[in-house]
Amino acid sequence: MVIQEQQGTAEEAGHARRAPVQPVVSDRLDGLFGSFSARMRVVAAQSPVTLAMALVLAATVAFSPETFTNSMFVAALVFHLAIAALCVGVPWGRVPAGAFAVVPLLDCIAIGLTRQAGGPTFSVLSVMLVFPVIWLSAQVRPYMPALAIGGTILSIVAPAALQGAPPAGGSMIRTLILPLVMSVIAVTAHVVATTIRRQRMTLVENEHDMARTLDESVRRQSLLDAVLKAVGVGVWVVDTKGGTVLANRAMRSDPILADVVGPTGGSRPAGGPGLLMAADRSTPVTAGLLPAARAAAGEAFTDELYWAGPADRQRAYSVSSQSFPPAGGQEGGAVITFVDVTSLISALAAKDNFVATVSHELRTPLTSILGYLELVLDEPGHEEIQEELLVVRRNAEHLLNLVNDLIAVASERIDLSLEETDLARLLAVEVDAVLPKAAGSGLQLALDAEQPLPGRMDPKRISQVIRNLLSNAIKYSPDSGLVTATAYRNGAGLVCTIRDTGLGMTGEEQEQAFTKFFRAARSRETAIPGAGLGLSVSKTIIEGHGGSISLDSAPGVGTTVTFILPAS
Repeated sequence: MVIQEQQGTAEEAGHARRAPVQPVVSDRLDGLFGSFSARMRVVAAQSPVTLAMALVLAATVAFSPETFTNSMFVAALVFHLAIAALCVGVPWGRVPAGAFAVVPLLDCIAIGLTRQAGGPTFSVLSVMLVFPVIWLSAQVRPYMPALAIGGTILSIVAPAALQGAPPAGGSMIRTLILPLVMSVIAVTAHVVATTIRRQRMTLVENEHDMARTLDESVRRQSLLDAVLKAVGVGVWVVDTKGGTVLANRAMRSDPILADVVGPTGGSRPAGGPGLLMAADRSTPVTAGLLPAARAAAGEAFTDELYWAGPADRQRAYSVSSQSFPPAGGQEGGAVITFVDVTSLISALAAKDNFVATVSHELRTPLTSILGYLELVLDEPGHEEIQEELLVVRRNAEHLLNLVNDLIAVASERIDLSLEETDLARLLAVEVDAVLPKAAGSGLQLALDAEQPLPGRMDPKRISQVIRNLLSNAIKYSPDSGLVTATAYRNGAGLVCTIRDTGLGMTGEEQEQAFTKFFRAARSRETAIPGAGLGLSVSKTIIEGHGGSISLDSAPGVGTTVTFILPAS
């Protein structure tokens, strides 16, 4: 089932936390007993003995009325009645907490008197000792089981003492057996009560912990809901099959992205209205390369450009994906984000068009200036200002080269004239050309190239790349530094490396090194000249040859730039 957005999740979690759970009977009794006052709790604890004696009285009236002729029996009944009145009459909340123990102890004596006065017929009343014994033994205080055992002994000794005759014979056996049995019951009751009490405390603590955890979960869920609703980035969560788990408001409110997600999760098939296009805006993205399919396969990607929507109103999206593993019994999946970068793409295109237009407008007069300079230099009679004219020509040529670089980076392509050329020879020529400049900067320049290194390339453009790289290495290297130029062949093709021991770049600067007009902070601080186009133009030239260029650098260590060209 497709869940379009996490709506009401926090509220549902809150209702779940607050929803009453049907209590079991024991919980209801605990709640009822806990609401009693101290007096009512004593009365409730005494009620089993009182009710049992009421039943004994009813049975005596019905089956053995002659027992009432025994004054000691009647006195025992009155004693029970007095104990019940004591429970009701004493304000137990005002007396010391353990004072109630006198009641079960008196119960033991009263039960013993009733049993003794009733004779053999009432010997079964010894079972009633379980009530006061359990009442005492179930208390928290550790001495209570001892009082329970003492009460059992009193139930035997006290009646015999009142009659003035010590127990003997069968009474002695009862004197030993009954306390032993009740001792076992007392200890067992105390252990069970203590265990239950501890378990209950643990359960209460766990319940409190769970309530705090649930509250935190609800808070986090509310925060997540707010973030998903507030951000202007489309967030799309898919499962391991590419099906939609969640799509936030930004994803659903964008008609193009809503069409991409589709009503059943996953992008629509090629040719459908939810079609995604590649970066060239015309190539349909195949099913296996759709963001949902790639994310479901566990692939992570960042800032990949896709186009979506009808041709007359296509939108550009920077798409990223990050997978997450299964957890808590739930399967994993991936989070895909869509950032609308149409305005940024349009702005960059407008900037490139502006740069290209201005560059073309500048190139025409510069070409004319250089042409007239050549005519002036060829004409006799200008020997006195020839050096000045050469300076003008040199700077005009530099400006023309800069304009050509601007046009190249704006169009992101360069016309190439490929021919069989020796890369080693091109490298040697350019190294020789910059030797005076390197010597003037106090640098050592080393060349290490295999001979020959033939390949199909544009010699002027590759020389331009080498010249750019050597110029950067010299500009950014301090005095007494070393610049090394190497070239060799490997399985990948023709490899050329320019290595220096200069300022170096940070990781963030390396990521931007091939960006148009980028210059490192150190180069700006030290006023090193440059327009930030050398590496960008070099990258365009090398990639135009079907090759690749890379950079490795570290601050204070130096920089190594390597480009690879296909071999012949």
